[in-house]
Formats: sequence, C-alpha cells, structure tokens
Amino acid sequence: MEERRYRSASGAPIALRRRQHSASCRELSVRGPRLQLRSLSAATSAVWLAAYGLFVLSENSMVLSAAIFITLIGLIIYLHFVKIDQESLLVIGSLGIQVTSSYASGKESTTFIEMSRVKDVVINEAIHMQKVIYYLCILLRDPGDPQGVSEVVPLFQSSKPRLDCLIEVYKSCQEILEQRKTAPQSSGIK
Repeated sequence: MEERRYRSASGAPIALRRRQHSASCRELSVRGPRLQLRSLSAATSAVWLAAYGLFVLSENSMVLSAAIFITLIGLIIYLHFVKIDQESLLVIGSLGIQVTSSYASGKESTTFIEMSRVKDVVINEAIHMQKVIYYLCILLRDPGDPQGVSEVVPLFQSSKPRLDCLIEVYKSCQEILEQRKTAPQSSGIK
C-alpha cells in the first residue's frame, strides 16, 4: 500500500492511498481531514452560549432544552449524512468499478458500475465562481448509441482533490481499462 499527501481544491490536506490487489484490480482511496474536536466544541459552545443568553432574557428553560436538542440532532445529521471521511474507488478490470463513500458516523454508501457500462474514465473541468476546478468522472456507455455517453458519474465529490492527485488516480484507472481493451475476449466457457 502506497500513500501520498496532496491538497484539495480548497487547500485542505488529503491523502491518496493506492493498493494494488492484482494486475487488474486496484483500490484508490482519498481521505480528507478528520473532524476536528476543537471546531466541533466551538460550534456547540457558541449555540449553547446564545441559548443561555436567551434564557437569561426570557427566563424560559425551554430555550436551553431546545438548544441542546437541536445541537445534538444537528450533529447526528451532520455526521451521518454530510461529513465524508473517505472516498474509495475499487477498479476490477473484469467486473467493474465500485465507488464507496465512508461517513464520519461509520455509515458507508456504495455504488457498483459494471465494466460493460463503462465507456471511459476522464478528468473533466468546471468553472466555479472564478476558479477552474478539475474532477474525475466515469463516462457510461449509451445502450442505444455505442459511441454516445448516457451518463457522467463524478467521483471524489466531497474531497475534491487537485489536478496532481486526479492525474495519479486517472493513470491508475487507465492502466486497468487498457488491459481490458487489449485482453482477448473469450467466446464462451469451455
């Protein structure tokens, strides 16, 4: 397993882990910065201090109870549905591509794309505000038109790695896709 340090589009440190299971199977994982206890404590304290100020002014204990309840519910929602710690790409030349997002709460979301549906993996660019942002995406083959693209599946949407990291992942994916294209196709099981 090989790990390299990069930066995200916003400048946050990220790590790319590259694990080769076999010649036609690679796992690429981008891990973003972990949730900082300091920022979590600061946000919680700010909400609770504001609630305490309202409590002093209104002398209603429901304000404190509501602030605690809303903070806890908000934290659970943030950890379970928003904060992604790691995004992984498992490329298996003979089967397909598995995309996994691991949330801070431990929840994982996995999508599998069959290799027969994959047309290509490309680096695309988008203009956001006044910046050019690069992102990796999978082009899915259009069943009606073999030369067409039916869908574009963006990868690493949460970590948003910079171009140097995306090039590393792109090259790794292309090596496996090229092996699949040059491998002789068997006509059936004997």
